[in-house]
Amino acid sequence: MSDINLANRKNKKLTQEKALQVNLNSQIYGAIVEIGAGQETARQFFSAGAAAGTVAKTMSAYDMQVSDDVYGKAGRYVSRERCEQMLRHEYDLMHNRLSESRGQESSFFAYAATVTARSYTQKNECHGWIGVRRQLKPNAEPSEIILHVRMLDDTNIEQSEALGILGVNLVHGAYYHADDPKTIIDNLQDGMGYDKRIEIDLIHFSGPDFSDVENRLMNLHLIHSWSCRAVMFGADGHSIVPASALRKKDTVVIRGSFKPPTKIHMDMKEVAIKQFAKEEGVDPDNVLAVAEITMNELSGQGEEADSDFLARVDLLNELGFSVLISDYLRFFRLRSWIRRYTKNRIGIVLSVLDFDYLFAEQYYDGLEGGILEAFGKLFSDNTNVYVYPTIRNGKLITLENADVADELSYLLQHLIHNRAMVTAEIKDVANLTISAREIVKQIPLGRGDWEKSLPVQTAEQIIERKLFGYPGD
Repeated sequence: MSDINLANRKNKKLTQEKALQVNLNSQIYGAIVEIGAGQETARQFFSAGAAAGTVAKTMSAYDMQVSDDVYGKAGRYVSRERCEQMLRHEYDLMHNRLSESRGQESSFFAYAATVTARSYTQKNECHGWIGVRRQLKPNAEPSEIILHVRMLDDTNIEQSEALGILGVNLVHGAYYHADDPKTIIDNLQDGMGYDKRIEIDLIHFSGPDFSDVENRLMNLHLIHSWSCRAVMFGADGHSIVPASALRKKDTVVIRGSFKPPTKIHMDMKEVAIKQFAKEEGVDPDNVLAVAEITMNELSGQGEEADSDFLARVDLLNELGFSVLISDYLRFFRLRSWIRRYTKNRIGIVLSVLDFDYLFAEQYYDGLEGGILEAFGKLFSDNTNVYVYPTIRNGKLITLENADVADELSYLLQHLIHNRAMVTAEIKDVANLTISAREIVKQIPLGRGDWEKSLPVQTAEQIIERKLFGYPGD
């Protein structure tokens, strides 16, 4: 037997074992409703055996009018709103119909999925909203887990199968790992095999069983668990689906550590948006400013690392940024990820200091075309890179006088000539000497001149909330 066939059998067995464990638990009882991609989650529970002890009802309301009659109207049928409507409706039905007869012995649940999968006519993004609403114990208040997924398989059959596996993992985890949300996330990809079949780019825990859960940390854990490569947070601090946030947006991305956000970051944002708004086809009212932090800038685990991450997101939100966390080290990978969600113009803002590795050929080891392949992907179709100057050893370094290897100097001139790389205007020369890495060393010493290098509200928040090691009273 081939290694692939053996792996497939092991994956199928794992899914069936989880489904059977749920089925044999006489306390778990509920409804499974799925719109799009068939009834794969229900099928997994039925094929495992003993499903009569778990499944009270299955349903698919494919017709829009039927769906509206059952669940009420929704702005979009594949949406978080519709998934939540389905969960509430089906859970309430279970509780109202069966609480008298078996409410003392059963923990009721409702599983819902509304997805758009591959079809003969559907060639767009294949995605969906999945959720489970469940009691952990009889007569307890329900708690809920909602997630957004992208299906990566090529065929409807494969996508349906992957969704069925995911559904089993979600229901199983909601009961058997209820006290450890990170383990729930870690196990969502169980049984999928070696190839990535589903990407989970948003998750939300709610209800009394998850009252202590910080959902931003759970979304960060999606990257740690390889469920996705990037997650986003809106300017209001809430997790958002990247596809929805970036769709039809002219997007400006500023990469940095933002530990802490400084006046130089605000200068970069202001001048880049001003220049970006003048580019052909850009609507100034349609520009989204995103602060992007790579995972290598969020090193470490544990409470201290979590607090550091949350502090950066909070401070950036207060300055009007949406926040993107990604594990894309190289810029062209980041641009390709953004292009997945928007056909509009993309602007990437970086410091000329980033040239130290942007133009380092060893940085592109593993690419067949090396730096030329990377730059071809970075600067393709409606993308501009805005290069902000700096001061190094007392000298002003700009895009025009940046030092690159001789063999790459003509490549740089080509990019400048074609406006693929554009000099970002200097807003305040005095701010060019600001270094976030130096400031973060000074913060633990208490109040000082470092405060002058930060936006006023940022400095106030660091002091008030004792962030980044600022000393307590």
